[in-house]
Amino acid sequence: MIIMSNLKDIKSEIERYASGSNLTELKIVEKLEKHYFDKKVNENFKLYKKGKKKVSEITKDLKISPRKFYGILEKKSIRHKKYNKSDLKQNV
Repeated sequence: MIIMSNLKDIKSEIERYASGSNLTELKIVEKLEKHYFDKKVNENFKLYKKGKKKVSEITKDLKISPRKFYGILEKKSIRHKKYNKSDLKQNV
């Protein structure tokens, strides 16, 4: 029951914020989702840079594809190892 009351508090805060701004409740939730996703990505980048977490673990935690993760790495100019599929086929 505590969770439901906390959820009601969050809902009422979002509605109150929406009434005071020119955003809808859905837009506010989308912005919050983006904020917390970026926060989680940054935490995982730190672990990735230190070599403590692998790409497969990160993509599983964030529920994104490896391709999307590598795209985020390139966008943030973080060095990573690139695998060329054509090189892999030639070695086989």
